[in-house]
Amino acid sequence: MKKAIQLIDQDLTKFEVYFSNAVKSNAPLLDRIMQYIVKRKGKQMRPMFVLLSAKLGGEITTATYRAASLVELLHTATLVHDDVVDESLERRGFFSINALWKNKIAVLVGDYLLSKGLLLSLNNNDYKVLQILSEAVRLMSEGELLQIEKARNLNLDEDIYYSIIKGKTASLLSSACAAGASTTFSDDHYIEKMQQFGEKVGMAFQIKDDLFDYTTQNIGKPTGIDIKEKKLTLPLIYTLSHCERILRKQIIYIVKNENRNKEKVKFVIDAVRKTGGINYATNKMLSFRDEALQILHEFEASETRDALEDLVRYTTDRNY
Repeated sequence: MKKAIQLIDQDLTKFEVYFSNAVKSNAPLLDRIMQYIVKRKGKQMRPMFVLLSAKLGGEITTATYRAASLVELLHTATLVHDDVVDESLERRGFFSINALWKNKIAVLVGDYLLSKGLLLSLNNNDYKVLQILSEAVRLMSEGELLQIEKARNLNLDEDIYYSIIKGKTASLLSSACAAGASTTFSDDHYIEKMQQFGEKVGMAFQIKDDLFDYTTQNIGKPTGIDIKEKKLTLPLIYTLSHCERILRKQIIYIVKNENRNKEKVKFVIDAVRKTGGINYATNKMLSFRDEALQILHEFEASETRDALEDLVRYTTDRNY
């Protein structure tokens, strides 16, 4: 994503100031936690999508920086809550909020981040951006709940899986692109195009994340979490649909009853590899990526379009 960073390097610096100011608190404990979050934030891919989507339509404005800050606030809030739900003690190679300050504080921190994001938009009359991102929060919640519901009986086919990731992951990236575009494009047609573009990228992004659960590399967070949480992702869904009946029963039993046993989890991961689940999911991921690029290429050729394409390709080529 070198092209993207080079093009919006100064804009990212300005965004960081907006974001840092947005999370400040007068409560000493909360402010200390916010400083911890700011210093250990990730690659900022979603704010980059906001900024580049805006730049595709014109000059970046203060409204664009606020939109990027809202997206990052919402995203950070979901990560904090996810770590509590997943009982994860590590995030991006550092201790998670719940590991350092326990679950109750972590949940409240997530709520605080959400409220700060909503107020940031309301106080500046960014109603279009707020509408776009509020819809994303709804879809994210529905996606997560649908996944929990289906995990109870392991009844999940490929179409339901796509519905889940469209809600829980793609909706935020889709909204990030639409929110950014809404700050520079006056025609709703282009805003909708960027929303569709972001959705395709988000689908590819989540499948890539699901593939990481089957990796042996150190990616800054535990692997095998999806199996432990009884989440059926695309590599495993494919395997269950294409393996022999005896192996299928064995895998389902492990996921239901022995998902905390490291050796058993490894057995499932190995079965997914041998059955072709990794290759199948990889090809689907690349298909979503190509659909996103096809939409992007409907816009005129420009330095910004090239930077967005570079960022899209990074989402599927990344190693962590």
